[in-house]
Amino acid sequence: MAVSCVSGAVSLPSQERRGGEPSGTAGDGAPPGRPRLTELRLSAFAGHRRTAFPLGALTLFTGPSGSGKSSALRAYEALARLGGGAGVGEVFLDPVACVPERARPDAQRRRGFRVGCTADGPEGPVRLDVAVQAEPELRIVGERLSAGGLVLLETALRDPSRPFVQAAWHTAGQSPVTRAPLPDDRLGAALLPLRVAGKTDGQRRVLAAAEQMVVALRSVFACDPRPERMRAAVPLGSGRLLGGCDNLAEVLWRTRTECGQRHAQLVAAARAGCAGVVADVVGEVLADGTVRGVLDRGDRVRTALGRLGDGELRYLALSLVLLTGPGVWEIDPVGEVPAALQTLTVLADGLDRGLDPGQRTELLQLASRMCERGHIRLVGAVSDGSGVAEAGGATVVHLEA
Repeated sequence: MAVSCVSGAVSLPSQERRGGEPSGTAGDGAPPGRPRLTELRLSAFAGHRRTAFPLGALTLFTGPSGSGKSSALRAYEALARLGGGAGVGEVFLDPVACVPERARPDAQRRRGFRVGCTADGPEGPVRLDVAVQAEPELRIVGERLSAGGLVLLETALRDPSRPFVQAAWHTAGQSPVTRAPLPDDRLGAALLPLRVAGKTDGQRRVLAAAEQMVVALRSVFACDPRPERMRAAVPLGSGRLLGGCDNLAEVLWRTRTECGQRHAQLVAAARAGCAGVVADVVGEVLADGTVRGVLDRGDRVRTALGRLGDGELRYLALSLVLLTGPGVWEIDPVGEVPAALQTLTVLADGLDRGLDPGQRTELLQLASRMCERGHIRLVGAVSDGSGVAEAGGATVVHLEA
């Protein structure tokens, strides 16, 4: 389906095609009242057209290279960052790559893409759909927030010469809607708390729906461990785990003393997925003040993480991610919302990259256990779809090239 971003209200397809065949439906895993995404929609994004993907507590995208696994995760991360208040230019560094390949420009040479999602929670299902113009300049040209069949917020680009969109949100007071300009480089739903007074029932409904969507989107940790960056000793710093897990040794030094129970689980995971005897996993401070990660083999024998294989390092880093959380990940949590009501989601592209079958099985089982407890949610892409349905409670989405 060709995409052309036009002035006026955002045009959204009435139906979405299910992306692939879900081979299992996850139990939600989230405590009652905690907002969480239940669907990702890519109406026109990269190689996806009119696709809708179900999202559970543990969601795994499978399929051959080129089937769109990475682009689906990239769209999820983009929505999450927009929900956190980031500007569209910060989120889409190469917006033209997000435009469907055969999308033709309109008479004004404009092309773009469309993404959306559904967040469930106390307000019931809330839908967000966003249209982004990529050419000739990057801007959000349309947005729609709706719940229960009612459009709560709608924006449209009226004057292409100005950096604003015209927004209309539900009021249900003396006037049925309120109209005002909003900047075209930010998500309107994330700005509503600053613009809506909440004096009428309609306004309060708009605020509640927007908050549910923003809370469901935020607190996302995009993780892709890079073994080549995890081998060397690192300086002591904040102790917050980076997305590439470059500072794995520093975080091991921190977490070993902070939570004995979780550390014991990490040691058990390392014992199951790393070669040889593993008595402990340690961050060891060196004479120069840096810290290196080591596997304690017992009998005073220690193996530096730099000597491990790529698969072992990725397995160890991903296990640590699954066993920790927002106090350890380098993320920006929703400070104004209690932690008990926040959704913490790991995005892991290439989840099984470099892992052998045994490591892959152990990691998926660990992910299943942690997601089932409601500790985190995980959306990952795996290259090999065989056996993923055995990860209990997983929503598995099979994509075809």
